[in-house]
Amino acid sequence: MTQARLVVEMPEGPWVADVSRAHPDATFQVLAALPGDGPGFALVWISASDLDAVLEDMREHAVVTDMSLMQRTDTEATVQFETTAPMLLVAAKRSGIPIEMPIEIQDGEATIDVTGAHDRLSELGRQFQELEMDFRIEYIQERLQPSQVLTENQQRLLLTAVELGYYDTPRECSLTELADHVGIAKSTCSETLHRAEEEIIKRFIDDLPPRIDAEPDLDGADVDRDGEGAAAGTVDARE
Repeated sequence: MTQARLVVEMPEGPWVADVSRAHPDATFQVLAALPGDGPGFALVWISASDLDAVLEDMREHAVVTDMSLMQRTDTEATVQFETTAPMLLVAAKRSGIPIEMPIEIQDGEATIDVTGAHDRLSELGRQFQELEMDFRIEYIQERLQPSQVLTENQQRLLLTAVELGYYDTPRECSLTELADHVGIAKSTCSETLHRAEEEIIKRFIDDLPPRIDAEPDLDGADVDRDGEGAAAGTVDARE
C-alpha cells in the first residue's frame, strides 16, 4: 500500500476555506466526517484567539446549513455541522479512497493523509484537479506489513517479549526468562531480538521525516515536482 500526505489549496466557496482565510491564525481539525448524496456532516475542532468571530463567520456562511456547538473554552470549540459543499469528501468518495482523520486546515490549506493503491491515489489527484483544487505532495512512501520487515521467528519472539513484560519499565521479564519460556538459548534469543529491533528502528528512522526527493505523481506519471522524469521509488524486499 502507498501512503501519502498532501497539502490541498482549497478554492473559494467551502466554508472552511473562506473562514480559515479570513482568520489565518485559526486552526481547524475535522475529527469525523460523513459524506452524503447531498449535504455532508462533520465534527470539527477549532482553535483561535478570536473564537467568537470564527464561530460567527462559520454560522453565517452560505453553505453551512446547520451548526451545533458541542463544547468550548475561550479559545477552543468543538462544533457539529452540516454543509452543502464538502469538496474534500466528494473527491475522496469519487476516487474510492478514504481520507484519514483528523484533517487539519489553516489559512485555506488542508493537510490530509491517505493510504491506498497507487491507482486510487492517482484518481484522487485527478478529482482534485477536476474540482479546481491545487495540491502539493509532502511525502509519499510504501507502507510495509510486519511480514515484509520481520521473519516469522522474529515476530513471534517480539510478541512473546511484549506479553511477558520484557519491554516494560521496570522490566517484568529478563532475557534469560524469555529464552527459557520460548525454549531457545539465551544467546540465540539475544541475537534474534537485536536483529528484529535493528530492522524496526531503521525503518522508523527512515521515516523521520518521511520525505523522498523524487515523488510519484498523483496524476499517473512518476515525475519529480520540477516536472522532470524520475523512476518510481521501490522498497527492498526482505529475503
